[in-house]
Amino acid sequence: MSNGSIVTEFLLLGFSDVRELQILHFVVFLVLYLVALLGNLLIISAIAIDHHLHTPMYFFLVNLSLLDLGSISVTIPKSMANSLLDVRSISYSGCVAQVFLFVFFVSGDVALLTIMAYDRYVAICRPLHYERVMNRGACVHMAAGAGASGLLYSALHTGNTFAVSFCGSHAVAQFFCEIPQLLKLACTDSDVSENGVIVFSACLVFSCFVFIIISYVLIFRAVLRIPSQQGRRKAFSTCLPHLTVVSLFVSTVFFTYLKPSSGSTSIPDLAAAVLYSVLPPMLNPVIYSMRNKEIQVALRKLTRSRLLTKN
Repeated sequence: MSNGSIVTEFLLLGFSDVRELQILHFVVFLVLYLVALLGNLLIISAIAIDHHLHTPMYFFLVNLSLLDLGSISVTIPKSMANSLLDVRSISYSGCVAQVFLFVFFVSGDVALLTIMAYDRYVAICRPLHYERVMNRGACVHMAAGAGASGLLYSALHTGNTFAVSFCGSHAVAQFFCEIPQLLKLACTDSDVSENGVIVFSACLVFSCFVFIIISYVLIFRAVLRIPSQQGRRKAFSTCLPHLTVVSLFVSTVFFTYLKPSSGSTSIPDLAAAVLYSVLPPMLNPVIYSMRNKEIQVALRKLTRSRLLTKN
C-alpha cells in the first residue's frame, strides 16, 4: 500500500507459513487455552460455591481469574482461527479492539496484584483493623478502581498507538496486535512513541512492584515476630502464592520489553509474547491451587458435588 492510503486491515505474520506447523500451532495453543480456561473457571466456581472463601483475599482472586480469562481470550482464539483457516488478516477495528482489551486486562492485573499485596499487609500487620479496613464496600471500590485505572491506561495507549498513520505492507510481526510491532509500521519515525510506551509501561509496573516489595518486607517482619511456628507457616502459606504470581508476571513483562526487538518476525519475539500473554493466565490457577490448602479443599468439594450430582 502507498503512503496515505486508508488502512482497512493488518496481517498477523504468526509463527510459520508451513501448513503442518500451522496445525501444530493450533493444537498447542488450543491445549494452552483450554488449560487456562479450565483452571480459572475452577477457581471461580470453587470460591463461589464455598461460603468459607467469601473473604476479601478470595474476592480479589476471583477478579484476577476473570481478568486472566479476558486477557488470554483476546489474543489466543484469533491466532488459532488464523492458523486453522490459513489466513493472516485482522480488520483495523479488530486490531484496535484487541489492543484496547489486552492492555485493559493486563493493566488491571497489575493494579489487582498490588491491591492483593495491600490486603495481605493489612491481614498480617494490622489484623485487629482488617475487618474495618477491608470491608465489602472497600473491596468493591478497590476492584472498581483497578478496572477504572485499566480503562484509562488502555485508552491512553490505544489512542497513542492508532493516532499515527500506517504505511507499507501493514504486516505485524507477531501473532496478535502488539503495540511495539504496530508502531514499527508508522509512516513517520515512531521511535519516540515506542520508547515512550515502553518507559511508561515499565515505570507503572516498577512502581507497583516496589509497592508490593515494601508490603512484603513489612509482612515478613511481622511474620517473623509470630511466636508460634504453626502461625508463621500459615501466614507464609497465604502470601507465597500471591508472591509467586507477582514474580512470574513481572519477570515475563520485563523480559519482553527490555530485550532488543527486531523488525521482522523472529522466534525470540514470538516466544517472549507467548511468555507474557499466555503463561501467567495459564499458571496462576495452578500456583494458587497447589500452594493454598483452602482452595484445594474447595476444589475437592466442587469435584465431589459434581460427581454426586451425576450419580
